[in-house]
Order: sequence, then C-alpha cells, then structure tokens
Amino acid sequence: MRRDASRDSFAGHVDVHSKLMPPVSRVIATAPCRVDLAGGWTDVAPYTTEVGGAVCNIAIELRATATVTSAASAEPPTDPLVRAAWQRAGEPAVSIALASEIPVGSGLGGSSAAGVALAAALATWQGRPIRDQALAELSRSTETDTMGLAGGCQDHYASSYGGALLIECGRETTAHRVSISNATIRELEHRVIVGFTGESRMSSRTITAVLDAWRAGEAETCGALATMASLAAPMALALESGDIDQLGRLLARQWTAQRALHPTITTPLIDRIVADTTAAGALGVKALGASGGGCVMVIAPADAVDAVRRTMDAHTQPVPFRVARSGADVRTGDDPPQQRS
Repeated sequence: MRRDASRDSFAGHVDVHSKLMPPVSRVIATAPCRVDLAGGWTDVAPYTTEVGGAVCNIAIELRATATVTSAASAEPPTDPLVRAAWQRAGEPAVSIALASEIPVGSGLGGSSAAGVALAAALATWQGRPIRDQALAELSRSTETDTMGLAGGCQDHYASSYGGALLIECGRETTAHRVSISNATIRELEHRVIVGFTGESRMSSRTITAVLDAWRAGEAETCGALATMASLAAPMALALESGDIDQLGRLLARQWTAQRALHPTITTPLIDRIVADTTAAGALGVKALGASGGGCVMVIAPADAVDAVRRTMDAHTQPVPFRVARSGADVRTGDDPPQQRS
C-alpha cells in the first residue's frame, strides 16, 4: 500500500498534538467509528498470534465525544468504560462526560470509538498526548486487560487513524494507510448504503462457538476465516485504484465466508435484505461487525443506486456514510471547534 497521498488524494491523518503540553482544565476529544470491509474476526487473539489475520476498514463520520474537565476531587465514574479509562489514567481528579452519535448495537465499533476518544482526552489533559498506534493500543488494552472483554484490534485502529486502513494482525499489529482519491471518496459516499436493522443479538456464546470450532480445526470455520483475511489486501487495492465495482464483488465474497462461521451470524431480516438488495442490483452486501444484527452495508452499481437505496430504506433505518478524513481529534477548552469537510 502507498503510504503518502498526492495533492488530490487522501491517506488519513490524526489531529492529535504531537508535542508535550502542560495540563489543561478542559479537553474535548472525538473519534470516528468504522465500516469493516473484510477480515473481521481474524483480528482477535489467539487467531492473530497463532495464524495471523488481516482487516480492511474505512472510518466514517459518526463520532464518540469525550470531555474531560478538572475537578476538585477524584470520584470514580459509574460507566464501566469511562471508569476503566479513568483507572488507566491513574484516577485523576476530573469529571468525564461521554456522548456518541453511533447507534448502540450497530456493529460500527462504537465502544472502541468511545475508548479512543477517552484515551486521547485523558492523555492530553495530563500533558502527554498520544496518537496513531499508541492511542489505538491504549484503548484496546483498556478494553481487553482492564475490563476483561474479548475483542479485536481493528475498531481501535480505525478510530485512532481515520481514513481507510489495511491492518496486519499478528503478534504485533501493523496499520497501513490506504490512499483514496477524492473522486473515489465521492463515489463511495454515493454508492455505499448503510442501514441499521434495529436488531442486536450477537452473544458471547456465538463468539465462543466460532473460536471453539476454529480451535477444533473444523474445516468450514477455518476456511471461512482464511478467506476473510485473504480478501483484505484485494479490497485495499480496489480502494486505491477506485474500482468500486470490484469492491462490491469482494464484499459479496466476504459475506459468504462470514455467514459460514456460525448460524447466528445472520438473521431472517438480514437474509431478506441481502436477497432484496441483490435483486435490485446490489453488487455486494454484508452485515457489519460481528453481525447477528446491527448494520448492513450495500455497494450499489452506479446505474442502480436509487433502486438499491429504496430497497434498503424499506428494511432499515438509514445511517449516513461519509468517510472520516481524520481519526482522533483533540482540542482544549481554548481551541476553536474543528471543521470537518
């Protein structure tokens, strides 16, 4: 993947200050969520360390916002995620507010966006701002180590870096920025349709069942995971070349493999959405995140966008798809609000 963007292209950037700053009284940080194109499930340990996974995703402009304000005393927050981030920061004397534009249970990585925003705000308040990989890893560690929750790495990286990423998931995680031209971004924002089903029933039992099947060497599960990881790099290449039709065809292959992981990956409503949007001309459809509900993403051909969108709207609540051109944004109480195009 190319690491640098041309003048008419975009490779993502992070607006977190890189120099040490003195502690401030108020910090506001935001972080975007993401749509996962390929490789989800292969970014979770121990698959990452024993086999190695790969993910391609795109950050989108639905954001979590964390506000940290100096307080007279250190009172433990009640929200579990906020409390865990506060503990990792050394239990400072602050008040913390967390808000989000991301629907709960949507499969868009909303909890990781919140975790990245919290980590960025607290670190900046303490005068030690962090960015990119360090920010993603702090957020992931807070979730997996401090809270004891199983989860992958891709969501934290999307929220930290922004833009499109190809993420190699092994004993170490390496994120490559995928350069997308402005013309391709415009086409993506026209032809990609995301809708929220209103369902959310992915359970820990499903996750355990998939991992148990992989550990047991079950051919269908192992083959599906390998296929999903193998599609990440071709999707990144399709984004770089602006081939949205190819991206749609690869998305269809990703869903076939993802659906094979476990019977509860899909739902009757998701199956109807896939069938109806495909009949309307969609090139590819998949449920986002771990699925079992949440959001569904569709890529339409250029000549059938309206028909596919009408079909999606009949089944789901529309979710705006706009590429997040930055990852974590941080400003202090004296900074002007950030403007995002």
